Amino acid sequence: MTTSVRELAEATPGTRDRYVDLLRVASLGTVVLGHWLMATVDTTPGGTAARGPGVGNLLAAVPELQPLTWLLQIMPVFFFVGGFSHALSYRSLSRRTPAEARYPAFVRARLQRLLRPVMVFVCVWGAAALLSQLAGADGGLADVTFRLVTQPLWFIGVYLAMVALTPPMLRLHERYGWGAFGALVAAAAAVDVLRFALGVPFVEFLNFAFVWLAVHQLGFLRADGRLLARGAPLALAAGGLAGAVTLVALGPYPLSMVGMPGEKVSNMAPPTLALLCHGLWLTGAVELLRRPAARLLERPKVWRAVVAANGVVMTAFLWHLTAMLGVYGAMLTLDPRLPEPASAAWWAQVPPRLAAAALVTALLIAVFRRFERPSAAAAGRGGDGTGTPGGGSGPVAALGVTLCLFGVLGMSMVGFAGLLEGRTAMLVAFRVSAPVAVAMALAGWLLVERTGPGGRGRPGPRLTER
Repeated sequence: MTTSVRELAEATPGTRDRYVDLLRVASLGTVVLGHWLMATVDTTPGGTAARGPGVGNLLAAVPELQPLTWLLQIMPVFFFVGGFSHALSYRSLSRRTPAEARYPAFVRARLQRLLRPVMVFVCVWGAAALLSQLAGADGGLADVTFRLVTQPLWFIGVYLAMVALTPPMLRLHERYGWGAFGALVAAAAAVDVLRFALGVPFVEFLNFAFVWLAVHQLGFLRADGRLLARGAPLALAAGGLAGAVTLVALGPYPLSMVGMPGEKVSNMAPPTLALLCHGLWLTGAVELLRRPAARLLERPKVWRAVVAANGVVMTAFLWHLTAMLGVYGAMLTLDPRLPEPASAAWWAQVPPRLAAAALVTALLIAVFRRFERPSAAAAGRGGDGTGTPGGGSGPVAALGVTLCLFGVLGMSMVGFAGLLEGRTAMLVAFRVSAPVAVAMALAGWLLVERTGPGGRGRPGPRLTER
């Protein structure tokens, strides 16, 4: 039986923090819009298009626009929201699940709803790449697409790590509070000192954990109401912004909060202390907007729109680059010579190009949205995402989520181009190919599916991620 958006919205408990649901939609929506706006395709002879169309970045062509990343790089907000949701879900599960079954049940519930749409996305694009190569297609925008379309999966991989580490990090939070968060900030700062001042090799990769865990920890503080105290959001926003400005002005950190082609240092990969400060000021800023936004969300039409968007936001995120590159492919078919990026003609094409990308994304959502629905059991409990209490193996769940993490990260790095040629990319300390990455992710997913709560259930409705 299908539950409508109106019914889900009307069934929302009065205690639910609707603003967190809005932040989840807004953060991923901003990422989608930023990718659509910033991506360029160069077809000018002799440049990046010497061997076919090349995909570039508007911010590299027009460096003056890089301050926009201080607004458009909103991914820290999603990790902040994730920390809030994970704290509530794990605590809810803890109240009704034996300790030995808690971890596998939590991991399975979170990964079930996250990885189903991801695995469908990977299988569809993997099959497309394989058929393309078997047919002899090579080069052009298709090859670029097979290389780029999986890149946003990096965020899924890091998010999987946040899920896996929620139980121990939540225990640290409950014991030390702000101290646990402060320790992560100090660790991120120490990593940058070792990296930039002392030249210690490879240490920078530790900040994939310290930076994102610190932002995730802010979500725990939010779940406890510690960010709701008077002055806390303003202090967080002002302190984070001052820190980011100071680090960019005086240190080795670039202005852009996203990676730029050819830059020696990126604030994103691996994350830096400057990106952490950026995340702090964004978290404080969105908390300052909480009260007026909460009043707006009391309006039934507004809340129904948020509920509807939450039901498809991950599907939209996964397929938005497919839509954008499809639109560019259609434009190249009509006119092989696109306007030069950042030219007046290019800017004139932005509104219709964005509208076309939104339309294609909507069509892809209509096809694939069913895979984003949770199990009927989870939906029947109001969508808290914690799963039915049951047995399971903690070590098996940990192995499964680790395989998923490395598999998804590997796919984000290697892509599907050169599938049959054995193209590889370096993942931590070993090289990984697309088939190996896909195999790891699928094996991990199957392991997690076999742990945690019993019963599979049929797809049902959901309200939000938590």
